[in-house]
Amino acid sequence: MPELANRMQRIKGSAIDAVAQKVRGLKEQGQEVINFSIGVPNFLPPERVYEAAREDIDHDQGTYLPGRGTKELVQAFQLRMKEDGFEYREEEIVSGLGGKHVLFNLMIALLNAGDEVLIPTPYWTTYADQVKLLGGEPIFLASPAAQNYKITPEQLEDAIGPKTRILLFNNPSNPTGMVYGEDEVQALGNLLEKHDIWVISDDIYYRILFDGQSFHHLLKTNPSLRERTVIVHSISKSYGMPGWRVGMAAGPEAVVKALINLNTTSCTHVPAVAMAAAAAAFAGPQDFVDEQCREFEQKRERVMASMERIEAADCPRPGGGFYVFPDISRVFGRTYKNQTIRDGTHLAQLLLDDKRVALVPGEAFGDPNGVRISYALPSETLEEGLSRLEEFFGDTE
Repeated sequence: MPELANRMQRIKGSAIDAVAQKVRGLKEQGQEVINFSIGVPNFLPPERVYEAAREDIDHDQGTYLPGRGTKELVQAFQLRMKEDGFEYREEEIVSGLGGKHVLFNLMIALLNAGDEVLIPTPYWTTYADQVKLLGGEPIFLASPAAQNYKITPEQLEDAIGPKTRILLFNNPSNPTGMVYGEDEVQALGNLLEKHDIWVISDDIYYRILFDGQSFHHLLKTNPSLRERTVIVHSISKSYGMPGWRVGMAAGPEAVVKALINLNTTSCTHVPAVAMAAAAAAFAGPQDFVDEQCREFEQKRERVMASMERIEAADCPRPGGGFYVFPDISRVFGRTYKNQTIRDGTHLAQLLLDDKRVALVPGEAFGDPNGVRISYALPSETLEEGLSRLEEFFGDTE
């Protein structure tokens, strides 16, 4: 058989999916596993979303649709952006098959082989693989727990060089749940104004904020960055619709045209029924999103209480999303049932084997000292999982 393309050697695939496959395998064997590994919101969208999908099926025209997305979807997204304080014309908006697809198309459109992409760590696993696949060089800006998992303007300044092409900025953060405040965003924006690079603003979790915080964006603190910033959104997290696969981008018209061209040469367009459902999610009342956010905030409190009881965990308090990312490096070298815990990957395997609790080791996110815990679970399941975690760490010596 002929060999695969050389580029396929640059990527390993999603570590999150790998853990999810292990969990599925155990469940198929009839074993009960508490799954902290995957970022599924654990709620469904309101009935109007399903009504819009059924209506679209009932009036199916059996034809192709625009690569940008239907007018209904584009206008609904414009409305959502406007209510959030952003004005974008139709020509500056495009849809894709989920946020991941939009990000991949952006990398194709903006990145040349050998270009550098700045990625704050811990980072979402997909970022680095997309950059490597396209021949780019990911440059990681380490921001450990002691730094509250946030980069500083000084770090950014030091990292920008002649080959720098893109900054990937994710706020609130997956995997840490940390949120940049207005002063922090502005400080980064002030620095970016001095350098002619692209900014991809991954705002997937922007609606999931706690403690009465507002969402602060580079384009609000530094509007001069608009002509080289692309905003990426998705219906997956805020609307509980990960399986519908609709992502959106808003940015300079030339970039959006490129993304449309990529759609028309690959997927053609997002499926009609998914666009109808997404339009209904964006355009309708947003009360249910706020309700889910309040529930996530309550769950965060339960998780943080548990983290405080685990002596080996150093866990900065997240301000959004539905993840925590404790630094558990203090447990490395200790023993658990006569086994020396080597690292986060080994810890995750021991935890899965003995306690049937699944989480993702921090190595997958560029920080081997941590682990990611998704707390988007039913309350009883969450409590049981946290109890098992505390038992595990309590039994280390």
